[in-house]
Amino acid sequence: MDLPRIFAIREADHRIHNPLTEHKLATLGAAVRLRPGQTLLDLACGSGEMLCTWSRDHGIRGTGVDISTVFLAAAEARAAELGVAGRVRFVHADAAGFVLPEPVDVAACIGATWIGDGLPGTLTLLERSLKPGGLLLVGEPFWRVDHPDQAIVEGCGFKDRDEYDSLPGLVESFGRLGWDVVEMVLADEDSWDRYAAAQWFSLRAWLDANPGDELAGRVRAELDTAALRYVRYRRPYLGWGVFALRRR
Repeated sequence: MDLPRIFAIREADHRIHNPLTEHKLATLGAAVRLRPGQTLLDLACGSGEMLCTWSRDHGIRGTGVDISTVFLAAAEARAAELGVAGRVRFVHADAAGFVLPEPVDVAACIGATWIGDGLPGTLTLLERSLKPGGLLLVGEPFWRVDHPDQAIVEGCGFKDRDEYDSLPGLVESFGRLGWDVVEMVLADEDSWDRYAAAQWFSLRAWLDANPGDELAGRVRAELDTAALRYVRYRRPYLGWGVFALRRR
């Protein structure tokens, strides 16, 4: 059980596998008012940057879960580097359906709501590991324009525009599902650039080092189109944010 290699190649140099800069990640930790001793579950944690830096900066403890052995190795190394290995742990598992036996103060899924087959299912999954009165953190894309056409939808990597909503529609949906939005931190164009453009450098560096690999053709094809597709579609039309929720 592991993430397909192309993901590890594309995001080999990422500490944060979402369009959040280090500054925005720190802003989020402060915004949700973390306190020493609180516990956090991070489903689809990637390389563990959120859990590790928040443990260092706010004194929290927690568990990160991810399917990628490459990203989890980076998470373990980062925890050791920041001196928080005794306060955080990382579990190699499929985050879909993962529930902790002891509930936590904060349960998070930042940018991977496919683990619950969409937003409603992911909120339900997270709540199963949450203490009463606890906080959910969910990262989700949204359309920056009303009714994007099919070219925009496909250019952003999706099949159907109804996979995601506008920002007002997304916030409204949280209310329909029984949650209050109590904070949010949104990606901007700079944080999108740092997430997307860094992938092109990683792809090219990998391709230079591995021209005969079985994935070389796929990486070459992606590199040929990624930058133009990003500046034409994803950068102007797709938003993304992390939303802090409390049960009504």
